[in-house]
Amino acid sequence: MPATLMNERDLEFMLYELFDSESLVNRSRYQDHDRQTFNEVVSTAKTIAEKYFLPIRQKLDTHQPTFDGKKVHIIPELKTAIDAVNQSGIGSATADYDLGGMQLPPIIASAAASYLTVAGGVGMGYNMLTTANANLLQAHGSPELINTWVKPMREGRFMGTMAMTEPGSGSSLGDLITKAVKADDGTYRISGNKIYISGGDHDLSENIVHLVLARIQGAPKGVKGISLFVVPKFLLNEDGSTGADNEVALAGLFHKMGGRAQTSTALSFGEKNGSVGYLVGEENCGLKYMFHMMNEARIMVGTSGAVLAVAGYQYSVDYAKNRPQGRLPSCKDPQSPMVNIIEHADVKRMLLAQKAYAEGALALVLYGTQLSDDEHTAETEEQRQHAHTLLDFLTPIIKTWPSEYGPKANSLAIQVMGGHGYINEHPVEMFYRDNRLNPIHEGTTGIQSLDLLTRKVPMNNMQGYKATLHEIAKTIESAKQYNSLQEYTHKLSDALNTLNSTTDAVMTSMATKNIDLALSNSVKYLELFGHVIIAWLWLKQSMVATDALSHQPHQDDFNFYQGKLQAAQYFYRFELPEIELWSRLLINTDSTSYDMHSDWF
Repeated sequence: MPATLMNERDLEFMLYELFDSESLVNRSRYQDHDRQTFNEVVSTAKTIAEKYFLPIRQKLDTHQPTFDGKKVHIIPELKTAIDAVNQSGIGSATADYDLGGMQLPPIIASAAASYLTVAGGVGMGYNMLTTANANLLQAHGSPELINTWVKPMREGRFMGTMAMTEPGSGSSLGDLITKAVKADDGTYRISGNKIYISGGDHDLSENIVHLVLARIQGAPKGVKGISLFVVPKFLLNEDGSTGADNEVALAGLFHKMGGRAQTSTALSFGEKNGSVGYLVGEENCGLKYMFHMMNEARIMVGTSGAVLAVAGYQYSVDYAKNRPQGRLPSCKDPQSPMVNIIEHADVKRMLLAQKAYAEGALALVLYGTQLSDDEHTAETEEQRQHAHTLLDFLTPIIKTWPSEYGPKANSLAIQVMGGHGYINEHPVEMFYRDNRLNPIHEGTTGIQSLDLLTRKVPMNNMQGYKATLHEIAKTIESAKQYNSLQEYTHKLSDALNTLNSTTDAVMTSMATKNIDLALSNSVKYLELFGHVIIAWLWLKQSMVATDALSHQPHQDDFNFYQGKLQAAQYFYRFELPEIELWSRLLINTDSTSYDMHSDWF
């Protein structure tokens, strides 16, 4: 049978065995739902993905949006597909009922969206950014802003973006120069240029709601002087319909190696009289508000990295099971039948690595998604605060580990398929190109590693760090009752000791040495921490699998759970030991990169 978009059995495992999503119906927000409605939503997303997105997946990749100087042109089939998503309600699955949403748990919405992401690439990116935009405004906007802009976005009539990056500042947001001048009517006039704005212009909706970072005249320099504004493409008439142009001009499109379905734009705001902007919250608090959307987008990026890795793995497994080639080294008879390549040990190695990366990453992003729900809907204030602490700390890892190891998995999928892997008659090369953007999106790996070390680890007396390690330690204690998992409990305990000694050394170096030198290997620290987190999640999966096997499941489930245990073994024996090398480099404050002179390159 052909490869499926997602592994339905694994999604069921993640949702109901690993994370017990069915128990969420006991929360008041989700009391109208049950496991059946959860499954129906996921099934609906799968149907839409297969009916509307999958037939145009390659066309979306090969027919990039174009700009004729006046208008953006996108293949019309994409609007049909996005309309189907909006009409189904999945586009606003987690939103409140009174704003047109379905009040679904985010973890269920994420599982549903995984099908759409795999089938449509970043074609679903328009909807996802719109959801994040609307969530930010709902959290920080005035009732008037919510009523004016959030409702149409929830309905799918308007779409949203985040407009931060500028030509002269890049990721250094403290250096942005987009200007905001207050008008007599209380609105602002915005002028400046933004680049790499995903979904910045298109004809998929009636209007586009840009969330723009800008500096009000006289505001402090740096990040403390940044404010956030709603700047629509079109102003609204009194009846809420789209009206006059708001001087948001498309200066050009960028053409990417992957993620080609979503426009990447250069926008010019207010070249004549200034674009009308509506202040979100208070002046000079814009970056704090934008982090609400950025952090949500970071989880989305990590999720994209994970599900594209799963998709590539699924496809290469199917190919390997059905591609006869060669014979095992033990076979000396050239007349004997060829074996399918999945019987070759090195192909098994590459498939195991993919499985360990992809399913480890999927567990991580779904865990992060559940934490994002728990911080708002968990039963007690203590539980909500604990979830917030964990999510705030883990966000750099949730974003980065899947976006770094997802492309590694996709690269292995290409390798498994040989020459068939790098031709576009098969989608794995597209998965790789799409996924390769994720280590850059929403803060590069280097930026995330600096955030982890300089902010997240020391913050609040290392509260997030300690809470995370406490969760891991609890799992280790629980796993000690399983004789078959003793190897992993010992290795994960050792890994925690390594992490602790490394963290102590790096924190000391940051306090006593040249800070630039102390942080020169920050990416290896993030990678080390990420490996510990993934090992923890594989231990949790192993516990569930071991319990299930003790009940003598039918053959298909037996194979499924054994596959989980073998992937965990791979990660613990092949991947986790690498942290010892990274730890030595960090503890010794290795200066190889720092000492390199720019004119030596």
